[in-house]
Amino acid sequence: MTADVLSALRAKVRAVVHPAADACVCGTETSVLADRPDGTVVRHAGTVAKAHAADTDPGELAARMAVAAHPRLDGILLPPLRPGAVESHGRPVTFWPYGSPVDRDDPDAAPWEAAATLLARLHRTPRSVLPPGIPVMRGPVKAARAVARLHAAGPHPAADPVLRAWAVLPAWARDEAPMPYARTLCHGDLHLGQLVRTLTEGRDGDWLLIDIDDLGLGEPAWDLARPAAWFACGLLPPDEWARFLTAYQKAGGPAVPADSDPWPALDVPARALTVQTAALAIAKSVAAERPLDEVETSVIDACGRMAAHPPELAGEYAT
Repeated sequence: MTADVLSALRAKVRAVVHPAADACVCGTETSVLADRPDGTVVRHAGTVAKAHAADTDPGELAARMAVAAHPRLDGILLPPLRPGAVESHGRPVTFWPYGSPVDRDDPDAAPWEAAATLLARLHRTPRSVLPPGIPVMRGPVKAARAVARLHAAGPHPAADPVLRAWAVLPAWARDEAPMPYARTLCHGDLHLGQLVRTLTEGRDGDWLLIDIDDLGLGEPAWDLARPAAWFACGLLPPDEWARFLTAYQKAGGPAVPADSDPWPALDVPARALTVQTAALAIAKSVAAERPLDEVETSVIDACGRMAAHPPELAGEYAT
């Protein structure tokens, strides 16, 4: 984001915190929490402003915000501070309460159970209580865009297994056909960075899900796909995967059976997330003119195994 656009975003969040003042009266620094093409986030005191991607559909964003603000989602999704978005330099901006993120330096304290329970509760939300106009969950769109970015990066020796793994996926996982049974409210981009705890009476409250940009109706197994892919690639320890999966099943999550093999449901979404991760890894390495690191290479290697075993052979590429 350019300096003038970022400056305007900083001014907007300060105006929300201090609506009756011409300038900040609390002395709090306005910090940048994230700055990416698909979303820039700044914080002032206890308020966060997010500038969404320039191509964000206003109607879909409004519907997603209505879901986040709905009483039925209380305690599941972080509610917005304002019901709608404002525009800044051609990008919609929304406002949210600040929440403390997961501590990346303390992996042993990762809230896998909380994430799984929140997902199960989200997935069990009755459609009958939700506002109209809820869009489709954007998980497959993001995977397809990652593969397009890989193509745009130009030839790369590691691209072949990634593209072969992509080619054997069903059309819905490549965003080329409607998702089957797309009737469940899904987050669309679940990982531990999507959890925060807001202050309640001076202390951190319960975990809540954030980031509604990909929220919508879809296949609930997609929300379990990232940790499932990490586990299958050997990047997530089996005990952490078991904590997450067990908590989801105990909370009545509909994406997988409660008492039988989950992989027939998880296999295709997990494969798609593995391809997405590998495609982005290659594209970013090309852009930065650097070699692939060990983790990136392991994900690409998993794509090679996936390509050799079509999706009907669930779990065959797990390490």
